[in-house]
Amino acid sequence: MHLRNILIICLWTVWLFIPGQVVTGQASGSVSGTIIDAGSREPLIAVNIRAGRQTGTATDLNGAFSLTLDVGQHLIEFSYVGYSDQQKEIIIREGETLRLEIEMTTSSKMLEEVVVSAGKYEQKLSEVTVSMEVIKPHQLVNQNIVSLDMILEKTPGISILDGQPSIRGGSGFSYGAGSRVLMLVDDLPMISADAGDVKWNYLPVENLNQVEVIKGASSVLYGSSALNGVINLRTRFPGNEPSTELTLFGGATMNPDRKELIWWDSQPLFAGASFSHLRKIGNLDLSLGGNYYKDEGYREGDYENRIRGNLGLRYRFKKVQGLAAGLAISAMYVDQSYFLLWVDADSGAYRQPPASLTPLTGNRYNIDPYLEYSTSEGNKHSLKTRLYSVDNSTTNADRNSASKLWYAEYRYLKRFRSQTRWTSGLSFSRSKVIANLFDDHVGSNAAVYSQLDAKLFSRMQLSSGLRWELNALDGDFYYSLPVLRVGMNYQAGENTFLRSSFGQGYRFPSVAEKFTDTDIGGLKIFPNPELDPERGWSAELGVKQGIAFGSWLGFADLALFWTEYYNMIEFAFGVYPPNPDDVPTFDDVGFKAQNIASARISGIDFGLSLEGQAGPADLRFSGGYTYMNPVDPSFMDSVAIAEEDGHILNYRRRHLLKLDLEAGVWKIFAGINFQYNSTMINVDEVFLDPLIGNMLLPGFPDYWEENESAYSLLDLRLGWNITEMIRITCILNNAFNVEYLGRPGDIGRPRNITLQLRLNF
Repeated sequence: MHLRNILIICLWTVWLFIPGQVVTGQASGSVSGTIIDAGSREPLIAVNIRAGRQTGTATDLNGAFSLTLDVGQHLIEFSYVGYSDQQKEIIIREGETLRLEIEMTTSSKMLEEVVVSAGKYEQKLSEVTVSMEVIKPHQLVNQNIVSLDMILEKTPGISILDGQPSIRGGSGFSYGAGSRVLMLVDDLPMISADAGDVKWNYLPVENLNQVEVIKGASSVLYGSSALNGVINLRTRFPGNEPSTELTLFGGATMNPDRKELIWWDSQPLFAGASFSHLRKIGNLDLSLGGNYYKDEGYREGDYENRIRGNLGLRYRFKKVQGLAAGLAISAMYVDQSYFLLWVDADSGAYRQPPASLTPLTGNRYNIDPYLEYSTSEGNKHSLKTRLYSVDNSTTNADRNSASKLWYAEYRYLKRFRSQTRWTSGLSFSRSKVIANLFDDHVGSNAAVYSQLDAKLFSRMQLSSGLRWELNALDGDFYYSLPVLRVGMNYQAGENTFLRSSFGQGYRFPSVAEKFTDTDIGGLKIFPNPELDPERGWSAELGVKQGIAFGSWLGFADLALFWTEYYNMIEFAFGVYPPNPDDVPTFDDVGFKAQNIASARISGIDFGLSLEGQAGPADLRFSGGYTYMNPVDPSFMDSVAIAEEDGHILNYRRRHLLKLDLEAGVWKIFAGINFQYNSTMINVDEVFLDPLIGNMLLPGFPDYWEENESAYSLLDLRLGWNITEMIRITCILNNAFNVEYLGRPGDIGRPRNITLQLRLNF
């Protein structure tokens, strides 16, 4: 046989096996139509449509689809994350086009909850390979949450210590240090360029769709600062009908049980208002939001006044199917003062020395233009950008600072018919810091990442990803070793999902950690330009079990986790002369950020969510218990432990319990929120020293010995839905008036009461 004939036969054989090619000459027809949400009548985008294993498509931005099929009978399957699957038998006739309109209903199973943060695409909560918490708007509204950290503090496995988030004990406390948990708003970082911290009062909770919390290292998809996890606040866009929400509230802080702590003549008050408006104008989606808040503060000189607004626009082009452009803008003005140190542990615990008083006025804004393009096959290109600016002015000009962060990310999502998805992207950021506190600095960052999520054998989801990142600050380059993650999710039963994951992470030190040189209320902080990045990894085994009996729906989740960090950055107290050969003086004593610690944190995380009816009452329950064993392995390996728990990491607790129950009967609802925090085992040793500790924090060594113990907080709420449009709620926080300690020198707010009026139009 001639070589030419062999080549022709080979090419013809290959052609036969290319999916989707018509090689038999069989007659064909087509099916087309639209798919909409049965309730809102909104078109559903990227619905997966299959007619057998080899043939399929997805809906476009208008919910439309078209599919060419052989003549004959076919079973068409429609599947969409968060909706119940549908099947429809059709008959295709030669040359004809069959038109369909499919209405899909949302799934009632909590396991069908839709999340995007785990893989940067929509997927069911039950199918992700990592532990996640999802916070819904009603949890914020019903408890009058005015800042996101307030609800995170009530979320299982999460602690907020003076503004610094910690997931499963992954972070302690270092004043002014960068966050090991990455804060995102609509998938883009919202971390300040100077301190690398989260401005909680800036986040647009009035326009929240949901908050997704990833527990564990997430640097492959999100880069630096995702060492301990990710918090992603996703904002809302309008449905078919316009909607407006207005909330007004006011409240008062009540007297603590220790009357000697009272410094006020009348009860400190707080009040505020927020609104949101969502509507469609042709192909344009519009969202507006605003917030005003005023708090006189329960600590002397500690107050906050702020006003914030946000605008969201998204335009879907008619002539270019699948193309959308958007713009989000937020801005805030703030006038506030931070509480740093008490005067003493007795009558002055709610007062601070005049030298540590730091009134601040500032503004923050972000501008986020973006483009998205979805193909008819469900593939997606997105280009998202952000300019995030933070400007702070204080009465002490030496502490003024201004920073800007420019961020851009291109991402490509490829969908395969086997429900496999490939996410890849490039990101670049540039930062500029102008500050008297730590001089002027310029930085940049570039990264490339890729993650594959493959569905195998209809029950197993495998995930693997890789990232490489380059960071530069003032011309000094830091190379990230390639970091990886792998994960698996296996559906062992109808409502039983097993998962495992391993992920690496890292965090580059912030400008504030490397260069801060100041004196705050007698606390000296020295710079350390030689600070190296932190690194670590986390692993877990978990099971999620769906629950369905009678009217009750929900799930239980159990995870075993293990986390290790290296080169951890902590502010260490010591003597730091400018020249090591100099004779140290008192001016050389203070704190400096150093790579001094390692960490090994293991434990158990259990969560339970249920919704159902008990007699005439509608009940909603959520809660979780977390056990953590946060140790310093280098301490354990190098010295004999002379004191019990001497190896436990600072500012950690072993046990966290968070519970929330709400019941509604007729138009009345009542709720209870409970938090239990076990004893904070260790703090910086310098604060406990009888001499130095009393110089830095008068009375703290004795206060710690006598008062630091486990504590429980109980919050109560009672509401009345007067009409469908009007609701009033009364909220009593810290109902038992517990005196509890956060970080050293910082006692929490005593009992306080809030009255809220909410209007929906």
